Amino acid sequence: MLNYLWALFILIAVAAGLWQTAFLDNSEILQQITQASFDMAKLSAEIALGLIGILSLWLGLFKVAEAAGLIAILSKGLAPFFNALMPSVPKDHPAMGSMTMNLAANMLGLDNAATPLGLKAMKDLQSLNTQPSIATNPQILFLVLNTSSVTLLPVTIFMYRAQFGAADPASVFLPILMATCCSTFVGLFVVAMVQRLPIYKPVVVAYLFGFALLVASLGVYVSSLEQQALLSFSSILANGTLLVVIGLFVGVGLAKGVKVYEVFVDGAKQGFSMSIKLIPYLIAMLVAIGMLRASGVLDGLVWLMKKALQPFVSNLDFVDTLPVAFMKPFSGSGSRALMLENMDHHGVDSFQGLLSAVMQGSTETTFYVLAVYFGSVGIVRIRHAVYCGLAADVAGLVSAIFICHYFFA
Repeated sequence: MLNYLWALFILIAVAAGLWQTAFLDNSEILQQITQASFDMAKLSAEIALGLIGILSLWLGLFKVAEAAGLIAILSKGLAPFFNALMPSVPKDHPAMGSMTMNLAANMLGLDNAATPLGLKAMKDLQSLNTQPSIATNPQILFLVLNTSSVTLLPVTIFMYRAQFGAADPASVFLPILMATCCSTFVGLFVVAMVQRLPIYKPVVVAYLFGFALLVASLGVYVSSLEQQALLSFSSILANGTLLVVIGLFVGVGLAKGVKVYEVFVDGAKQGFSMSIKLIPYLIAMLVAIGMLRASGVLDGLVWLMKKALQPFVSNLDFVDTLPVAFMKPFSGSGSRALMLENMDHHGVDSFQGLLSAVMQGSTETTFYVLAVYFGSVGIVRIRHAVYCGLAADVAGLVSAIFICHYFFA
């Protein structure tokens, strides 16, 4: 899918440039498209290299958290929830442990740990599958929870915003939390309706009610604030949470006898190599999108969408970010590149830049997760997994628009 999308972006940009040169007498368009490709290639390298320090910091801290057993503690706390929702999976089965570990890693933003744990969980669930080519109910529920992606610490989004010079990189924390909660709740309830899951069980109700109450309380509180106080509260909550988490990781590590400095350095070493590995992917997507923007095609599509929505909506700033929303279910790297291009084009602290960041953090990449997770165990009949996952995506992306209008418009 990504191969075709990437090639299509470049070919459309080239065709648009040649057409404008030949028929619209725009002699400068080819030079503008070429220059955009050079500028985006340079920007990609600058972004990736600028991430080294921040990425190393958080990889080191997360390594301390792993060594301190904090992820294992969180996974044990989630176990009763999964036991109730997946009665066909035995309580002592390895799948329960790998699923809860995967979700715990996702919540803490541990992408590197979450993916292998997720693949292991899918393999463990496949061992219970009596029809190996057909997805089971627990496998579909697990996949949808992954695509809805509740992330309590969206550190990656903060890092990109910091790299672009955001005044407060963590100001999107509360909007992302609210949007991703909407995504997860909708995904879970759609699966529950299709599979007739026992979400009425006391243990499930307790988990869902407790989490919903926390988010609703935040929502009620922020609804009483003026915009400046609202932004201030979001900033204090985000930065306070990050500092508490850092202190918790280091403090628990020390209490458990972990050599926190050595473990931190060991984890931080991965930051450089990971940043360098990002460069080819960022160059590929940012160059293609930059060429599309310079050719006028991307702006033309946005203009058409604004014209179509103008009779129904007064504030159309969110339309500039819709390419991020449309790309998100198909390609994480593609939507990330569109987010970064929006930050570069409109400004990191513009409404479009902020909304792009919240959209990027509100859901996962449904078709990628589906292909990797189901493909790893040979499942070809995915049943209702796609539309349940897409329902979660739509909920997260639409709620991101409304939430950001309330916070930032």
